[in-house]
Amino acid sequence: MGLTFVLGAATGVEWGDMLFYAVLFVVLLALIKHYAWGPVTDMMEKRATKIANDLDSAEEARKNAEQVEEQRVSALKDSHAEASQIIERARKNGEQQKTTIVADAHGEAQALKDTAKQDIERERQDALEGVKNDVAELSLEIASKVISKNLQMNDQKALIDSYIEGLGKQNEVK
Repeated sequence: MGLTFVLGAATGVEWGDMLFYAVLFVVLLALIKHYAWGPVTDMMEKRATKIANDLDSAEEARKNAEQVEEQRVSALKDSHAEASQIIERARKNGEQQKTTIVADAHGEAQALKDTAKQDIERERQDALEGVKNDVAELSLEIASKVISKNLQMNDQKALIDSYIEGLGKQNEVK
């Protein structure tokens, strides 16, 4: 303490002023603590709380964004899988339709061939019946002429040839 007195004496400071300044400083500190320190610390606490809440909100928003991203990726994978399934079903349906169309076409072609064969066979049978009838009629005519005339052998041959030629002309007309 001796040193401070010496410094105080050397500078010409009076102890009364020092004491006054010290008391004034303590009073000023008490006033600041009473009126300003509470609001400043409250403001600092509120700010710290707000910052902590903002950090919590930011963390929650980040987590929500990650969840949304995961859902989006999952939905995208699901849509790709669904699109693949749709394409596969369409391909299978196309193959089935192709097989059905080809089978139907083969069936229709076979039915047409069978119908054509039946028509040809019927026409052939009709033609044979017609020829049989013509031959029968011709035979009857020849027989009746032979019976009605007592022909010589040469006359019979000439008569048969003329009927055969007449038959050829009849077929040409039909």
